[in-house]
Amino acid sequence: MKLQNRIEILHKLKEYLITNSEEWQLVKSTASLHNGWFTKEFIELSVNNIVEHYLNENDLMKWVSDYQITDSTTPKNIGIVMAGNIPMVGFHDFLSVFISGHYQTIKLSEKDNQLLKHLVQKMHDWDSKMKQYVQFASLLKGCDAYIATGSNNSARYFEQYFAKYPSIIRKNRTSIAIIDGTESNEKLEKLSDDIHVFFGLGCRNVTKIYVPEEYDFIPLLKSFHQYKYFSDHHKYKNNYDYNLSIQLMNNRYYMTNESTLLVENDSLFSPISQLNYSFYNNKETLLENLKNHQEIQCIVGLDITFGMAQQPGLIDYADGIDTLNFLTKL
Repeated sequence: MKLQNRIEILHKLKEYLITNSEEWQLVKSTASLHNGWFTKEFIELSVNNIVEHYLNENDLMKWVSDYQITDSTTPKNIGIVMAGNIPMVGFHDFLSVFISGHYQTIKLSEKDNQLLKHLVQKMHDWDSKMKQYVQFASLLKGCDAYIATGSNNSARYFEQYFAKYPSIIRKNRTSIAIIDGTESNEKLEKLSDDIHVFFGLGCRNVTKIYVPEEYDFIPLLKSFHQYKYFSDHHKYKNNYDYNLSIQLMNNRYYMTNESTLLVENDSLFSPISQLNYSFYNNKETLLENLKNHQEIQCIVGLDITFGMAQQPGLIDYADGIDTLNFLTKL
């Protein structure tokens, strides 16, 4: 399958997603029932991001033009271990391997094992060569290289298991935001999106903010109101009630709009329904302290603008590791 053929089939995939057939709607509904965190709203958001940022034909051509991808590439078999925290979170890895001309064997997360599998099956139907390019397996063996995404704990096993092979091993990461106190209500609402979409489960979701001393939190809390409906979601509400009880039992100061907790905490990671914050008095010192921090995926307000955390493009590689460069140099 030549590069142009692969791009054409990706364009066909884009059209299929846009058409939103009854068959695809049923798959999305089934995935939502299978995983309570995969609401229809957030599945649609994930699909729209893929359509808008990953499957534009001109963008794909521009993307691959920076790499040595030729029709004479000898395909390797790449094993991919995908996460399941947000719908089709591993799509970029799938796309990178496919566009590079390599074969891939994918181990899906039990939490997200229907959406991508259906899309690949449609691609199999459109072109029989796809069966050689993409397969699924419950156990990865005999691959030439590996891309694995998981927790810090699982990463230790990945590093040991795949030690003899070229690999990309991703660990726990999260995102933060730096606020200077001059943000408009519109910007704060966009920051609220960065915090709340996908219930905050993505590594690009903001789980920690840095605010200047004497910061007025009221406008920020008001911006959270657009997600107050989260309190009707039983999984989210259970987390909120639990984290609220922790604050109450320990007699800690907290703020809330009754659906999101604001807690002063040094940790970059916060539990579901909670946003951590810390004060700073010198932005340059703060940035220096955050420089090269291994657990930070992106910094909203610095690396990317408010509202764009969960809209990565083709070159926004996870953990800052150029996946396509890795694949083209195998």
